[in-house]
Amino acid sequence: MFAPVIDTISVPRLGPGRARTRPDAVMGDKAYSSRANRELLRSRNIKAVIPEPADQIANRKRKGSRGGRPVAFDSHAYKGRAAVEQSFNLFKQWRGIATRYDKLAQTYRAGVALYAVLIWLRQ
Repeated sequence: MFAPVIDTISVPRLGPGRARTRPDAVMGDKAYSSRANRELLRSRNIKAVIPEPADQIANRKRKGSRGGRPVAFDSHAYKGRAAVEQSFNLFKQWRGIATRYDKLAQTYRAGVALYAVLIWLRQ
């Protein structure tokens, strides 16, 4: 599911021009640290801010010099991911979004938009 999500990214420009489809960086947790995901991001010149899981580190070290270099990881940029996680936790407080009772993606997306407006109005 990682590739379709990356394909739907659209970052609008402030001025005239079409929206950007390539973000500067993608932040993810250790579950997205697969070789396929990293190659997809590398092929599109997108910086991956994804930590390497302990088992992948152990496998790389076990191979010795044939294991390759450790993946690049910006720990300072990764700390900004906490704000996004907290936003998801706000949305999960609404039971309809957390359990996904809606069968159609369109109605689920409308529910997310509605709850986003409610969160915005509360603050």
